[in-house]
Amino acid sequence: MNAGRAKQILESPKEIEVHYRGNPIWIQQVDETGNTARIYSKNEPENEMTVNVTLLDEV
Repeated sequence: MNAGRAKQILESPKEIEVHYRGNPIWIQQVDETGNTARIYSKNEPENEMTVNVTLLDEV
């Protein structure tokens, strides 16, 4: 995924399923300059992390 698409998903009124390493996540914030996203796991919402957007998969 690219940063532009990650930002579209974040701003979308619809829920779009995204995975990080096979696990469903929510995108919290996108940094287009750094090509990163702040995400958290749907299964473990307390587990927040910043990852490169290329590691995110739209399902």
